[in-house]
Amino acid sequence: MKDNNIFKQNTLVSIDLRSNKFNQKPKLIWFTGLSGSGKTTLSIHLEKLLFEKGFSTYVLDGDNLRLGLCNDLGFSVEDRHENIRRVSEVSKLLLDAGLIVLSSFISPLKSQREHVRKIVGKENYIDIFVSTPLDVCEERDTKGLYKKARKGEIKNFTGISSDFEYPKNPKIKIDTTDLTIKKSVDIIFKEIKNHIYV
Repeated sequence: MKDNNIFKQNTLVSIDLRSNKFNQKPKLIWFTGLSGSGKTTLSIHLEKLLFEKGFSTYVLDGDNLRLGLCNDLGFSVEDRHENIRRVSEVSKLLLDAGLIVLSSFISPLKSQREHVRKIVGKENYIDIFVSTPLDVCEERDTKGLYKKARKGEIKNFTGISSDFEYPKNPKIKIDTTDLTIKKSVDIIFKEIKNHIYV
């Protein structure tokens, strides 16, 4: 419940001042897709490219946040919503700090992704759908999660026992099945560069 005795505190250093100092436009680059699609790999390598080009960045990864900030959450629909809400609020703070944020989350539901956009502002949101097909993701199974899900050892696993609602009009759609990491990152950078340069 919202406390009526809490008020927003403004600071003397604005997001515009930070943006000008960093010489970049703060943006949230949101990677969505199935487990094993390449979201995390792409976000990590894209951050490296951006960092080398002089951008100030930060990666928010689903597993990393579940080790700390969200370690009290499971994988029910309710917990997934709360996980995405927390990530969105952290992303908003990092945007206010002037950073380019790269967030990698399955975020399987359209309503979840729309909630992210609402929290950070649609003008600050760039969505990337890593559209690698389920069979390719399952073949990779880099964490052994699909095997466990098929055995029933993991409940509510997206793509197996839980739905994934495919984005209809993402800013960027990329299938990593036959693309190298470098090629994929180059494609993404070409699409986003006009949105992040001042």
